[in-house]
Amino acid sequence: MTLAYTPELSASIGVTDLEASLAWYTDVLGFELLYKLDDMGWCELTTGVPGVTVGLSQVETVVHGGGATNVWGVKDINAAKAHLDAKGVRQDGDIQHIPDMVKLITFFDPDGNAMMFAENLQST
Repeated sequence: MTLAYTPELSASIGVTDLEASLAWYTDVLGFELLYKLDDMGWCELTTGVPGVTVGLSQVETVVHGGGATNVWGVKDINAAKAHLDAKGVRQDGDIQHIPDMVKLITFFDPDGNAMMFAENLQST
């Protein structure tokens, strides 16, 4: 049996302060609020990537060191890093360069959830 996928993906991310995280994801990453369920401590945002949304779930404690790392494709990694710098976003070192393949930078949301920006060098 083959699974029949739809062109949709929702990345669920645990956060300790839904309002602060919602503000960060809209301000820093430019995502837009789709809807918010205060009684459930949940909201969902568009990402600018067709079919991909981010769900923020308020939790008591965000556990570090496990789970998936969302990697967002960008056209210009240097511009993306400059944007993170301007917003005061904590990063894990400088841009990593894998020749003829990809440039990467790891950064963190206010709860320490790791994410990455990636510039694909094979399509440029």
